Amino acid sequence: MFTTELATVSYIGATILFILSLGGLSNQETALRGNLYGMIGMALAVLATVFGPQVTWAGIPWIVVAMLIGGSIGLYAARTVQMTQMPELVALMHSMVGLAAMLVGLSTFIDPEASKGFVGAAKSIHEMEIYIGILIGAVTFSGSIVAFGKLSGRIGGNPLLLPGRHWLNLAGLLVVIYFGGAFMNAHTIADGIMPLAVMTVIALLFGIHMVMAIGGADMPVVVSMLNSYSGWAAAATGFMLSNDLLIVTGALVGSSGAILSYIMCKAMARSFISVIAGGFGTASAAPKPAGDAAQPAGEVTPISATETAELLREAKSVVIVPGYGMAVAQAQHTVYEITKFLRDKGVNIRFGIHPVAGRMPGHMNVLLAEAKVPYDIVFEMDELNDDFPKTDVVMVIGANDIVNPGAQDDPSSPIAGMPVLEVWKAKTSIVMKRSMASGYAGVDNPLFYKENNRMLFGDAKKMLDEVLVVLKS
Repeated sequence: MFTTELATVSYIGATILFILSLGGLSNQETALRGNLYGMIGMALAVLATVFGPQVTWAGIPWIVVAMLIGGSIGLYAARTVQMTQMPELVALMHSMVGLAAMLVGLSTFIDPEASKGFVGAAKSIHEMEIYIGILIGAVTFSGSIVAFGKLSGRIGGNPLLLPGRHWLNLAGLLVVIYFGGAFMNAHTIADGIMPLAVMTVIALLFGIHMVMAIGGADMPVVVSMLNSYSGWAAAATGFMLSNDLLIVTGALVGSSGAILSYIMCKAMARSFISVIAGGFGTASAAPKPAGDAAQPAGEVTPISATETAELLREAKSVVIVPGYGMAVAQAQHTVYEITKFLRDKGVNIRFGIHPVAGRMPGHMNVLLAEAKVPYDIVFEMDELNDDFPKTDVVMVIGANDIVNPGAQDDPSSPIAGMPVLEVWKAKTSIVMKRSMASGYAGVDNPLFYKENNRMLFGDAKKMLDEVLVVLKS
């Protein structure tokens, strides 16, 4: 068994490893090392907790059984979940953190032993920790479940904008504050259950409303935002359990998730406060002008795999813009083979990554790293946008909303104002899609009808395999 001193030292070591992990994860080249630090830190934290002074020998078998069950589920999910399903898996995991915070808060409140020794101001603070912890946990749980539904296609990507939704949110907040006062003034557990239950229901409904009000184009921000919420839920759980490591770890996750959400909102010209407030920034589209001026017009120009290969062979500068369609087709390895071939021929080939490409932050970076695409040719949107006029060929693989010129040209578009990769400024752009269907945000794309754009229809991997064969022939 760990002594109190040894457990404290282990917690400090785990905290340092978690900080090093976050530092490592901030860069692609050090991400593997960052993951290793995080795993070692978590293993140390679990050992120090399970064999620490707060756990008796009689409780260890139950903990071990629970860890074996949870670990088996996690191992199965890690081995079977496809890369395209990772965003929804992340959302589901966030929901588990929220559910844990709710259950820990409820059990802490109804267990008389858990509140022993708290009197006066300490008792009030403890009860406030329980109330806020359950509140954050409930919002995280229900919001993450809805995000899982949207990301997995079980719920539509269009925002649900209820009439007077802002007033509904404000009314819910006032009710939560009122019942918070009633909960703090409750003298018995029976008296406190009712206000706690009302607050929990309102928080669950707010979590649903918050994510339902956010459109498909903003879902990567939602995943990042829920990651932050799950961190604060974990920190609240740490306060309820008087566990310093859980408090610090939750704060690290919560603050880093909030910073990432802010960065993504800034990159998308969205208001961070609007998003976290639950769809305040998702306004209905402005009325479209009369006539068809705002509608995509013209005819698309299809292109074959052979013609695509010839354009790539003659190009001196190529930019590849990956999107969710590349992940669905699992075409990243073929993309790497084409990249390697063209680089060996002296072509300047680079990758352009939009902050919200895919369904979660860094989705495309993970795919490219998995395919061993060199880090030094992967660039952010801001680093490439000025270079498109000097680019011979841009290949858009399964992306849609992030290359939509309507974001700049159509003020009535739901994605109006969102910075996009200006691929239409290149000499030739080639968009790979299965069909003419709109993107996740449900918005038509005028890029498809541009004179310098070509459409390569079909499964991305199959078509890229054909392109590679022609290039090597």
